[in-house]
Amino acid sequence: MPIPATPLFKPFTSKNLSLPNRIVMAPMTRSFSPDGVPGADVAAYYRRRAENQVGLIITEGTVIDHPASTNDPRVPHFYGEAALAGWAQVLKEVHAAGGRIMPQIWHIGTVRRAGDLPNPEAPPIGPSGLYKPGAKVVEPMSEAEIAAVIAAYARAAADAKRLGFDGVELHGAHGYLIDQFFWEGTNQRSDRYGGDMVARTRFAVEVIQACRRAVGPDFPIMLRYSQWKQQDYKARLAATPQLLARFLAPLTDAGVDVFHCSTRRFWEPEFEDSALNLAGWTKKLTGKPVITVGSVSLDNDMVAAFRGQAAAITSIDKLIEMIARDEVDLVAVARALLVDPAWAVKVGEDRMQDLLPFTPEALRSLS
Repeated sequence: MPIPATPLFKPFTSKNLSLPNRIVMAPMTRSFSPDGVPGADVAAYYRRRAENQVGLIITEGTVIDHPASTNDPRVPHFYGEAALAGWAQVLKEVHAAGGRIMPQIWHIGTVRRAGDLPNPEAPPIGPSGLYKPGAKVVEPMSEAEIAAVIAAYARAAADAKRLGFDGVELHGAHGYLIDQFFWEGTNQRSDRYGGDMVARTRFAVEVIQACRRAVGPDFPIMLRYSQWKQQDYKARLAATPQLLARFLAPLTDAGVDVFHCSTRRFWEPEFEDSALNLAGWTKKLTGKPVITVGSVSLDNDMVAAFRGQAAAITSIDKLIEMIARDEVDLVAVARALLVDPAWAVKVGEDRMQDLLPFTPEALRSLS
């Protein structure tokens, strides 16, 4: 018999964040915002999840005000009058349905290539100009460029608060710009933004601090980070709990309220001789609330989705046990919630048999 999902539906409260349950909609790039402007279809898409008991929605990645922040003209902006008006309507719809929502703010760094739309004249940027180890695509960022990007993150956070969002998430994972500063493979700087593991957190620390100054002490700031990179799925920022503690300490001190710990499979232990996953270790080392994520209720990971593979429904008993043991606080659901807006309702009503399996066709529409 499946374990009752009751722990997933307990309210969550921390210093500056209160949620009705533990279920989070994970950020998923959708590319349905022409010219960077989310429309009524995007608002309805998010509202459907709010109406179906998702405790917190983290939006798809929304790019900051920098010409090289994206390589897709249909990825939403989080700057400019038209895009912010679109997000205001999304927010209105989600709040009207009783939901809570945060934008994820993002810069892709050297994942972008010269000539990419929507700004083909803008070269990519990165700490050392590397897409991955040994693959240089541009000159390293100057300190003036770094300062300008940090200011753009802060403006986005300030706009999120001004519009009435429930917090903001910084995308520091998956080999994008913030993560390119974290990763030794793409950060080979010799100035104050490079060096050892702690020194390589400086860019993120200054982004967090700038956002905190922009939003004040009580507005939630979350940080998504990952060991793996799209450039190298086996990459690791920290090979031991001791190194992970060193990496997380300056980020915690800078003002992160919640860590969103991105893994491809939530059930996998992060280090030998412990059953804790990355989120579990992050909570243990920092004392901060954490979100776990990775193929929740599905039998394969997101790489399979990129390859056009479907995914069948599988048990979430281990996840429920992790929440019940207080190893992790929140769980982000991605593909399963993308294909089935009523995922949370069905789980809460013990209707796992009614969950919709993921198929790649779900990526082609806003269901």
